Amino acid sequence: METTIDPIDLEVFRHRCTAIAEEMGAALGRSAFSTNIKERRDYSCAVFDAAGRMVAQAAHIPVHLGAMPRSVEAALARFTLVPGDVVIVNDPYHGGTHLPDITTVAPAFHDGTLIGYTATRAHHADVGGMTPGSMPMSRELLQEGLVIPPVRLIEAGQVNEGLWQLICHNSRTPDERRGDLAAQLACHRIGAERLAALAGGVGIARTPLLMAALIEHGARHMRAVIAQLPDGCYRFSDQLDGDGSGGPLVISVTITIAGAQATVDFAGTAAQCRGPLNAPRAVTESVVYYCFRCLGDADMPTSAGIFEPLRIVIPAGSVLAPRPPAPVAGGNVETAQRVADVVFGALAQALPARIPAASAGTMNNWTFGGVVDGRAFAYYETLGGGMGARPDAAGLHAIQTHMTNTRNTPVEALERQFPVRVRRLAVRTGSGGAGRHAGGDGLIREVEFLAPVVVSLLGERRHSAPYGLAGGMAGAPGRNTLLRADGSSTTLPGQCTIELAAGDALRIETPGGGGHGAPTEGADQ
Repeated sequence: METTIDPIDLEVFRHRCTAIAEEMGAALGRSAFSTNIKERRDYSCAVFDAAGRMVAQAAHIPVHLGAMPRSVEAALARFTLVPGDVVIVNDPYHGGTHLPDITTVAPAFHDGTLIGYTATRAHHADVGGMTPGSMPMSRELLQEGLVIPPVRLIEAGQVNEGLWQLICHNSRTPDERRGDLAAQLACHRIGAERLAALAGGVGIARTPLLMAALIEHGARHMRAVIAQLPDGCYRFSDQLDGDGSGGPLVISVTITIAGAQATVDFAGTAAQCRGPLNAPRAVTESVVYYCFRCLGDADMPTSAGIFEPLRIVIPAGSVLAPRPPAPVAGGNVETAQRVADVVFGALAQALPARIPAASAGTMNNWTFGGVVDGRAFAYYETLGGGMGARPDAAGLHAIQTHMTNTRNTPVEALERQFPVRVRRLAVRTGSGGAGRHAGGDGLIREVEFLAPVVVSLLGERRHSAPYGLAGGMAGAPGRNTLLRADGSSTTLPGQCTIELAAGDALRIETPGGGGHGAPTEGADQ
């Protein structure tokens, strides 16, 4: 039996596995029905070995990819999968993140031998619940939409029609759900074919050896990254504005570096809240993996191995590891961003010359929906903000940062598909924090509605500002404004649900990033 793997063979194998995940994602984006998946690319794909360990992932959504192994783990704990099976899940307490993120898991075989698994996760624009878009100001999980535990959507090639209809009929836009789910399933056919071809090329006996070597390769890289950090304890705290029912929610972290191992402890973090800002444990873990992955080289392999040198401690019952049935709609999108802020804030003490100031710290989620000519519609979008300034360069303007990597919806696509008129889409000039290197500016999106709608906002950093580092100033907090058709205006909270009439408009101004270094004459403001 082969005991050593040639480094060149391993590198070729790594890129081939990554290419499979990338091709799956390209097929999903081309085939999807919804604007959120087709235009904004709010999806992720990854490849796993026969034991359910992640081997490779595409460069998609960071918060999805670090959490997806939990979905695969939940699927394999429930089922022994055979050719033609596909498991579907969105339950945040069984491997999911929040209900709109629907994950599918399928096995891949070659000549009857299990090679591994493929997984896709896509944010569906509506899965039911209290409000269009399924991102409400909820007080329990069931208010956020249909909860799907790990269950076979396809069994030995036969679609479970009852389950299929149940999922689609619990959405305000069932045809869109059918199209998006079909696109996810198509990805698995591609993944299975490519994995089978790969195993056939390198040898069915050699494939698991290469996968295991790739996982260990990732672990070695992460241990080397951690070993470069000075030993010690590094602490940082920040806060969420609140969950819509109470005051600020503190998130604290202590990172202990000891040789090539790191312990990330969130003791001191607020207890789980009544509102939707609770983040399932998988989300919190995903953020930690992302932050440490950022310390490595751009070409650092990303596999299950990078998790091995990291020990993550999260108090049970906290806002970062809630107990069911706590609501979680905003944990994946908002709380995750604040976890990134505190982890990077702590790491800045160990690596002051490498870590940037805080970015916008929110995904600025907004959803709307209604009925026109008897046909329901629902829309979901996240908006970029200012990137935090780096120790050697200014932050970028109006960009998605940290745990999100989606695109904006083009104005033409938004106006073509929904009853809206985009009045303004612009950089929010001057919102970045001052510093030797200035923080990036946020953006402004102002939209007029041409039909009655229900709008839900789920955003953060409307009170607490993105911090600067090394004497840099904080970025400007965000602001939401309701502009009524009669000319009146009202400032809206970061989190709310409102009904708007035709002619009303919404202006969202997203936060700027923090500055880095004390402002000086001639700085890049």
